[in-house]
Amino acid sequence: MQVILAQPRGFCAGVERAIEIVEQALEKFGAPIYVRHEIVHNPHVVNSLRAKGAIFVEETDEVPEGAVAIFSAHGVAEKVETHAKERGLQVIDATCPLVSKVHTEGQRYAKSGREIILIGHEGHPEVEGTLGRIPGKVHLISEVEDVAKLNVANPDMLAYVTQTTLSVDDTKAVIDALKARFPNIVGPATKDICYATQNRQVAVRELAKHVDVVLVIGAHNSSNSNRLRERAEEVGVPSYLIEDASHLKTEWLSNKKRVGITAGASAPEDLVQGLIERLREIEPVDVSILPGVEEDVHFRLPLSLTKAESRIKSA
Repeated sequence: MQVILAQPRGFCAGVERAIEIVEQALEKFGAPIYVRHEIVHNPHVVNSLRAKGAIFVEETDEVPEGAVAIFSAHGVAEKVETHAKERGLQVIDATCPLVSKVHTEGQRYAKSGREIILIGHEGHPEVEGTLGRIPGKVHLISEVEDVAKLNVANPDMLAYVTQTTLSVDDTKAVIDALKARFPNIVGPATKDICYATQNRQVAVRELAKHVDVVLVIGAHNSSNSNRLRERAEEVGVPSYLIEDASHLKTEWLSNKKRVGITAGASAPEDLVQGLIERLREIEPVDVSILPGVEEDVHFRLPLSLTKAESRIKSA
């Protein structure tokens, strides 16, 4: 069996940063550290951090007063941050810098008097956070059909922003429909789309052209992982989203000689290697990596954590 790995795959810089924030906070402050929502959408990552002393909660009300609380990579609404401060929590913000950039863009458009249209999925933590960061009227849409239903105050004073886990391809049709109905709408440049989302979708689409089946490792509540499966399937190749090797069904491999593997931005590489080992139990495999983009993006840790590090070192 030929096993071909997508490049890039797995962790992005925002996820790596979020995980490092929790690990360093545990090291500097000691357990327990409280994290609002899953730090990233992957149960293996969450369980690993839980074993080290992280406690995951749904709301800041569940965090003892004065304790260390970390906001997940998806970002939070302003009222969540305000409430945390009111309760005296030591807040460390692990929001992905690219998500924060969307917040800033939306706020800038709103400040100029524009109504904001957010392209994203209702109920996703990132969308909830973005909605709670932009003042004024924000319309949430996800499909082309939603554009015709929009009821805006001034068609000439509109702007759009997008959920970061949607690629250029995911949003193109919706943005085209917005521009067709509202010619004066403004929005961020294509280069502002999350690099990791775009790179992984381009890679899995190319991967699908070379294999008989695609296996995507990622959580079922991970938006970017679900999109990877969809992108591969659009090429016409059977594609399956699994959390780890234990969820592999051998019938998916029937008469399949070339198996493609990729992983969502919040899925660790050891899950990919575990899947390869599981395939080796079925039959001998030859592993190769499809050429692709080499990512070298790194994000700095938040000042609140680096300052804490400085205080501890001086003590």
